[in-house]
Amino acid sequence: MSNFEPAIIAFVCNWCTYTAADLAGTSRLTYPKNVRLIRVMCTGMVDPQYVIKAFLEGADGVLISGCHPGDCHYINGNYKARRRVKLLKEILPRFGIDNQRLRLTWIGASDGIQFAEIMGELVTQVRELGPTLPDLKMVI
Repeated sequence: MSNFEPAIIAFVCNWCTYTAADLAGTSRLTYPKNVRLIRVMCTGMVDPQYVIKAFLEGADGVLISGCHPGDCHYINGNYKARRRVKLLKEILPRFGIDNQRLRLTWIGASDGIQFAEIMGELVTQVRELGPTLPDLKMVI
C-alpha cells in the first residue's frame, strides 16, 4: 500500500474555489495531480447522489468546496451544501465508506495558496486511510 495514490474528486464552485485553483496554477503552485476538479456553478448544486456515485465509481475521497458562508453568489448555496454534507457524513458509513473521506471547505477566489495546501492535506489524509473497499458495490 506504500505506492497507493488516491483518486480524489473535487466538486468546486465556479466563482470562488475554481478561481482559486486557476490562481494556484497561474502562480505556479503545485498540488497533487490525482485531484480531479468538477466545476459546478455553486456547491448548493452538488446533489448527494453525485457524491455517492463518485465513491461507487472508485473515488477514494471527495471534496466539496465553495465560497465562504455569506459570500455565495447564489445567496445560500453554501449553506445548502453544508447541510447536505452533514447528512452525507451520517449516511456514508451505511455504504461502508469512512466519513473522513468526504470533506467540505470554503476557499475564496484569492486563496490560491490555501487551495494548494488543502489539496495536499486531503490527498495525504486519504492516502493514510488507504483505498476504499475494492468490492464496495457488494455492500449495497
